[in-house]
Amino acid sequence: MVDRLVNSEANSRRIASVESCFGSSGVPLGVSGRVLVGEGVLTKMCRKRPKSRQFFLFNDILVYGNIVIGKKKYNKQHIMPLEEVSLETIEDNQQYRNGWYIRTTTKSFVVYAATSTEKQEWMAHINKCVEDLLRKSGKKPVENHAAVWVPDSDASICMHCKKTQFTFVQRRHHCRNCGAVVCAGCSTKKFLLPQQSTKALRVCDGCHERLKHTPSGDAGAGASTAGKDDHKLNNTISSSSSGPAGDSSNDDDTDEDTASPAPEAHDEPRFYGDNSVLSAFEESAGAGAQSTPAAASSSISTSNSPDPGRNLSSSAAAAATTTTASGQNC
Repeated sequence: MVDRLVNSEANSRRIASVESCFGSSGVPLGVSGRVLVGEGVLTKMCRKRPKSRQFFLFNDILVYGNIVIGKKKYNKQHIMPLEEVSLETIEDNQQYRNGWYIRTTTKSFVVYAATSTEKQEWMAHINKCVEDLLRKSGKKPVENHAAVWVPDSDASICMHCKKTQFTFVQRRHHCRNCGAVVCAGCSTKKFLLPQQSTKALRVCDGCHERLKHTPSGDAGAGASTAGKDDHKLNNTISSSSSGPAGDSSNDDDTDEDTASPAPEAHDEPRFYGDNSVLSAFEESAGAGAQSTPAAASSSISTSNSPDPGRNLSSSAAAAATTTTASGQNC
């Protein structure tokens, strides 16, 4: 069990190693009761293009950062409380496979694993940690999440008026409530989204019209609507774009990576301590059952077909080189 690792020397060493890799760009992670459950590289859909990110799953938080030097140094540390995390699988398409949504109240995005097996492992372990954390705290799952932003490259014209063509002069803007890419003329107003910020944020005209009629006591209604809206947006663009939406913020995508590490052989993710999830996963895989990652404690399985997404990171990088995004960041 993961709980057995709480006071173990091995767990302390692993956490200290993660802190060392982030250096001064990160915060101390060695909190009492914290366990490093797993770690590995996932391809994260950012605003402009997919990028490799190093992820660390703890029993109470999910941490990720930019890879500066493979297996040695990371920066731009991001910490997501697992109490707020919700996962949702994404069906494979011609270009991207083995993906799922990671949603929280303040930030939501899409990630892809190299294989279907790794996807199931990641989702099972994250869901198990969330389930255990909520059970121990007695809290209920968070229902309202930030919208997933549509990538710049998936919108050549305003998604609201359907007229404005984006150029270096006509900039793209993202509605913070629904995630749509809109022009300046269709996003002139701001609205307070309490779960995302203490300041009013830019929203599209359509969302502003709906939000201003939302009862003031229902603080989460806007975010709840956003979750439904970004589903519609993703469905709208999926048939003509490279993949689902990207990141709900551009905080780790505005600055280009300062270094491009040389390609390395793919390393499978490592998970520590609790073998119960993996055991269920392996048993179900042997039985050829359908995968059901929504429940972490349920049996997890994979398809008997080969893993076509094994080289996803490479293919995503290749896709990125052919993807250009007109306009500037906002």
